[in-house]
Amino acid sequence: MGMAQRSGCPISLTLELLGDRWSLIVIRDIMFGGRRHFRELIARSEEGIASNVLADRLKRLVEAGLLSRCDNPAHKQKAIYSLTEASIELVPLLVQIGAWGRRHTPADPELANRARTLEEGGQKRWKALMADLRASHIGSPPA
Repeated sequence: MGMAQRSGCPISLTLELLGDRWSLIVIRDIMFGGRRHFRELIARSEEGIASNVLADRLKRLVEAGLLSRCDNPAHKQKAIYSLTEASIELVPLLVQIGAWGRRHTPADPELANRARTLEEGGQKRWKALMADLRASHIGSPPA
C-alpha cells in the first residue's frame, strides 16, 4: 500500500487497510452477497457505491492481499474477484461489527435479524461459514 505506516499498533494497521468507508462494504458484498464481478458489485450495492470508488477499492484490496482477481476466460472484460484467507479470517470481526450495529444503530430489522443469526450461531457457525467461503473462493483449506 505504499504509505509509510504511522504506528506499529495492530488496530491502527488494520484500520489503515480497512478503515475507509468502502473496503469492508466491498468485502461484505463479496462474502455475504455472493457478488464476484464488478457489475454485480455496482448494480446490487445497497449503499450506491460509485464505479470509480469501487474500482479503486478493488485494486487496493487486491494489492493488500485481501482479494484475488482472475480474468474470466468467457468474458475478457469480466474479472472474477475472490476472497483470500486473510479476508475470510475477517468473518468473526464482521459478525461482531454487525452485532454492535444491531444493538447501537437504527439497523433495518431484516438485516439485523441476519446479523443476530450469525452472532448467536457462535464460533461453530462462523467456522462453518469460513469453511464454505474457503471452498468457493480458494478451493482448498487454509495452509
